[in-house]
Order: sequence, then C-alpha cells, then structure tokens
Amino acid sequence: MAVRTCVVTAKDFEGIEHSVQVTAETLYEAVALGLRALRQNSWVDEIASGFNVIQVAVKEPEVKHQVVIRDLEHWLSVHGGSPKEVALKNRVRTLLKE
Repeated sequence: MAVRTCVVTAKDFEGIEHSVQVTAETLYEAVALGLRALRQNSWVDEIASGFNVIQVAVKEPEVKHQVVIRDLEHWLSVHGGSPKEVALKNRVRTLLKE
C-alpha cells in the first residue's frame, strides 16, 4: 500500500478540536498514529473513546474519512483474517498502546 500524509482530528472532553499530521499506509493506522500523537501532547485534554468520531483528511489527493473509535476497537477485537490483516491489527494495537 502507498504511504500517505493525513491530518487526524479529534475532540477532547472539553469539546476542543485538535489536529495532527501523520504518515500512514491505512486509515486505521492513521487513526492510531493520530490518537497516539494527540494523547502525548500536553495541550490536549483526554480524548474520549467509544463513539467519539475521529476525522482523517488524506492528502495526495485529499480525501476525508470519519471513524468512530468504537468501530476501530471492534475491528481490533475480531480475531483471524489474512496474515496481512493480522499483522496490520497487531501494528495498530501496538501504536495505540504507546
């Protein structure tokens, strides 16, 4: 897959919207990298889980996506799939734990 530059946007518990630019191969990888970067930033209050919607704007060409965190968590909880999908899920899990 092609690596793309993305802008990931999420709201914190105060309702303040925060964005970060990441480079990722997949949508869920972009969400995980964005959440990790935002959670590590001292300017960002806690990002809510569950039904919080994360926006992903893909550059080159620009494409926007919205991902409900609960959908990402569900995708990660489903076991099996192709070796490529299992590897991707493991990478996304690792990114979210960092």
